[in-house]
Amino acid sequence: MMSILNLSAILLTLSAVFGWLNRKVDLLPHAIGLLLMGVAASLVLVAVDAVVPGHRASGALGRVLHQIDFSAVVMDGMLAFLIFAGALHVDVGKLRSHAVPVVVLAIVGTAISTAVVGCGFWVIARQLDHPLPLIWALVFGALISPTDPVAVMSTLKTVSIPAKLEVQLQGESLFNDGVGIVIFTVLLRYATGAPAAETTPTAIAELLLLEAGGGLLLGTAAGYVAYRAMRAIDDYPVEVLITLALVTATYAVAEAIHVSGPLAMVAAGLLIGDRGLRLAMSDTTKRYVLALWTLIDEVLNSVLFLLIGLEVLLVAFDRGDVALALLAVPLVIAARGLALAVPVAVFARSGHFSARNVPFLTWAGVRGGISVALSLAVPDGPSKSIILVATYAVVLFSIAVQGSTLGWLARRTVGT
Repeated sequence: MMSILNLSAILLTLSAVFGWLNRKVDLLPHAIGLLLMGVAASLVLVAVDAVVPGHRASGALGRVLHQIDFSAVVMDGMLAFLIFAGALHVDVGKLRSHAVPVVVLAIVGTAISTAVVGCGFWVIARQLDHPLPLIWALVFGALISPTDPVAVMSTLKTVSIPAKLEVQLQGESLFNDGVGIVIFTVLLRYATGAPAAETTPTAIAELLLLEAGGGLLLGTAAGYVAYRAMRAIDDYPVEVLITLALVTATYAVAEAIHVSGPLAMVAAGLLIGDRGLRLAMSDTTKRYVLALWTLIDEVLNSVLFLLIGLEVLLVAFDRGDVALALLAVPLVIAARGLALAVPVAVFARSGHFSARNVPFLTWAGVRGGISVALSLAVPDGPSKSIILVATYAVVLFSIAVQGSTLGWLARRTVGT
């Protein structure tokens, strides 16, 4: 069994080497470059093993990757830091003024997309003689519908768009992953045959309220305590330490009391990024706090995108899975477009949405590590391999193709 130190050494070294190579040739944005290099490295090792007798390099890497619980690493480790870092840089004033589109896209949009993807995936699977129970198709719809805050914010760094649109995308991605995880949890209960008492409308409403509302309340309360503590002193090492404690302790408490850790991080990050930076920190402390969380964001992003690329090596699939997975890509994009078109039509006169921005917002719905982590959390069974392969296909296309062409699309379609 490899130690945590050795695993960390391998991942950080590969991230540094691949990052250096990508920067040296200046081909792609950093995160996208690491993802594609990870995929390329996996495929090259598989090809070499197939051509060279006795060569087992892909098996060795596979054994290393098998020791990494990707779902736990993302959901119980990286996600807390990455969401807090992202929320820390969001302009709360602008977010408040765009609350309606953010809430509508995060809740209504995710629900519509889940239904469309789930039903569409079920129909396509039947047409390909690769039948999948409807409830498991809906589980796939739930895990693939939320845009990933980590992937979206990483992509937005390379794109120039109006501030209004950027805030909408940031806000939606921060909140809809929490909404998507709750929908995923509810549907997974049905799919795994949970006791009837856990799947009643009352039980589901209680779960939604506890998970989402409890997470936001916990994050707000913990963020306020940290804010008051930082306001009472002026010592940047201690204040930096307070932000680290805020993230780790709040997320641990959220998991212990079964509320949404991601939404708790959103609430805490927004509060510290607004009141904390304005009222509780000196200029020196601001500089150190923002520098630390920018570095955390960049380093963890690098490792996460590399891991997504390397994990392709572990995906087992057959020919039927591949065909279904490839068709899942346009299905998810179409569902995203429909989920945006409905609010645009309903709120046409409000000024909150612009029909001209729908193509860009559709293409900007980047999926990432959260979807992969949720697909890996699906219990073993006949449906898991189909869901896993389809998820990887959508995520890889989303980050590599949509992410790399977003700037080009923005210059041609985005309105003010």
